[in-house]
Amino acid sequence: MKQISIKTDDGVAPAYEFGSGPSVLFFIDGIGMRPAMHELGERLGKAGYHVLMPDVFYRVGEYTAPEPKALFSDPAVGQAWFQKVFAHASADKVMRDCKAYLAHLPGKVATTGYCMGGRLSMVAAATFPDRIVGAAAYHPGGLATDEPTSPHLLASKIKAKLYIGGAKEDKNFDDAQQKRLTKALDDAHVDYKLEIYDAFHGWVPSDTPIHDAAATEKHWTTMLDLFAKTLK
Repeated sequence: MKQISIKTDDGVAPAYEFGSGPSVLFFIDGIGMRPAMHELGERLGKAGYHVLMPDVFYRVGEYTAPEPKALFSDPAVGQAWFQKVFAHASADKVMRDCKAYLAHLPGKVATTGYCMGGRLSMVAAATFPDRIVGAAAYHPGGLATDEPTSPHLLASKIKAKLYIGGAKEDKNFDDAQQKRLTKALDDAHVDYKLEIYDAFHGWVPSDTPIHDAAATEKHWTTMLDLFAKTLK
């Protein structure tokens, strides 16, 4: 793992690089940069990819990620954290940063992301269709909402192959959103697969209280399959 700095239009984003090989842009989850994210980057790098993991919350300044168990169990902790950071990592701001991230990565690029990072992965595929050839999203939320900025409204711009691994009983990606998303992707003739895992929102990172080892291994199988088909 190597820590670097990437100059964006709005400042300097700390980022981490792992491995070597085809390019992967990794979007962290809403809990922030921490060892559990680095573990995922290390494993992906060892699988034969050059992984760039920028801190999408860099506009907040220096911070310590909240303890995941407290974040999941105490609504006050979650509310305080999300109010502090989310405005600084809106999709439009992160896509502005993506110009610098993609300039750092050679060749065609695949993306992956978790929770809010999964949403960013899909938005990136629509925003940079000539660079991004594959995009994965795991336990994502807000992919097909009533908001005018909902990612599903960008479906017609996506050229990448998508893999979406949703969580069960997820109010942030419920049956209504799933149906709305699949219709948008079908209408736009996007090459995608949507699966709902038998695991709860946040199951991939090892530090969350609902981490599911079996579902996480399936996530690795599906993600590496997507990358093998699109990058190699």
